Amino acid sequence: MGNDHHTTSQASGLWGWINARFPLDKMLKEHVTEYYAPKNFNYWYVFGVLSLVVLVIQLVSGIFLTMNYKPAAADAFASVEYIMRDVEWGWLIRYMHSTGASAFFIVVYLHMFRALMYGSYRAPRELLWIFGMLIYLCLMAEAFMGYLLPWGNMSYWGAQVIVSLFGTIPVIGDSLSEWIKGDYFISDITLNRFFALHVIAIPLILVFLVVAHILALHEVGSNNPDGVEIKKHKNADGHPLDGIPFHPYMTVKDLWGISVFLLIYCGIIFFAPTFGGLFLESPNFDPANPMQTPPHIAPVWYFTPFYAMLRAVPSFAGTQVWGVLVMFGAIALLFFLPWLDKSPVKSIRYKGPITKIALALFAVSFVVLAYCGMKPPSPTLLLTSRIFTAVYFAFFLLMPWYSRIDAVKPVPERVTYHVH
Repeated sequence: MGNDHHTTSQASGLWGWINARFPLDKMLKEHVTEYYAPKNFNYWYVFGVLSLVVLVIQLVSGIFLTMNYKPAAADAFASVEYIMRDVEWGWLIRYMHSTGASAFFIVVYLHMFRALMYGSYRAPRELLWIFGMLIYLCLMAEAFMGYLLPWGNMSYWGAQVIVSLFGTIPVIGDSLSEWIKGDYFISDITLNRFFALHVIAIPLILVFLVVAHILALHEVGSNNPDGVEIKKHKNADGHPLDGIPFHPYMTVKDLWGISVFLLIYCGIIFFAPTFGGLFLESPNFDPANPMQTPPHIAPVWYFTPFYAMLRAVPSFAGTQVWGVLVMFGAIALLFFLPWLDKSPVKSIRYKGPITKIALALFAVSFVVLAYCGMKPPSPTLLLTSRIFTAVYFAFFLLMPWYSRIDAVKPVPERVTYHVH
């Protein structure tokens, strides 16, 4: 008994010693135990923490992959084969990383869709949304750089096509394309450059943006399915009446979500790591060959909606510049979302039928464009891509009009919550 008391006091002394020199207690209270989250959170709100889980998986698995990977055109493909065949558990680490890349985009897309549904981009969360969009841009860059590293045939030709798009930009195009490649064509120099960016530069920016995103979230407070600001109604202690401490109430809910996610994630790794060619394409199991083009060059599924938009725009005077502008414009529009939405209410629960139909059509357009971008071009798919590209852009460009005229329901003063 005496020993137990001695250990406790020693631990408390060590905790006190750390807190006198580093704000550990203060940070835990501010961001976990005393951070009040709305009590009406549903499972749409689990995708934020899942994004964090996948980020950790990608960073850790990436570190182990770099221990045996060689960023040289002559050795890259062979080093990946070596990881897969000879390194103990190397196949598992590689599949964790390749599946994690797709998992990252799945949870981020669902996280973004939840923000669209419940108006999480609206004031006072505009900066939070912009940080989130910068994270998305970084993810796209990170995925593109990482895609070249296995030096498979689809990696090589996919990178060739994407980098050549930058060459279509007037005046600066050729210089920009050459600067990205570091050479006149995709070569050993490009591979080294992409490796440095993929392993060091972009992850550093990504981690910084994730920290900024979380700090911005905890500064303004989390949104909720009702779109009601819980900070407006507080008790005598200054805590929101409709809020509950993030820990243990939300952490328990998140742990359940993480467990379900990990079950699906592990199921894919062990039973369907290529996911029918969506996560790892079959041409990528052949080494890069500048003399042999794969039958159908297409980016990985998470880029295909934007690739379909690019193909939907006809080339003028032999240049694809308008298609490139449409593709980049589709991403740029997302940054302006907080200022395009003029509705007096935030949440889809209290918005009218026009907004609900518009959001449903937007989601359908994104999925259909993703499908069109995966398939070889055909007249039917080209027409479909054009129709749904128009639907995608109409969602944003017409938003100031339809969000203002749409009928809305009265928003409750406090959050609605039903025990389930």
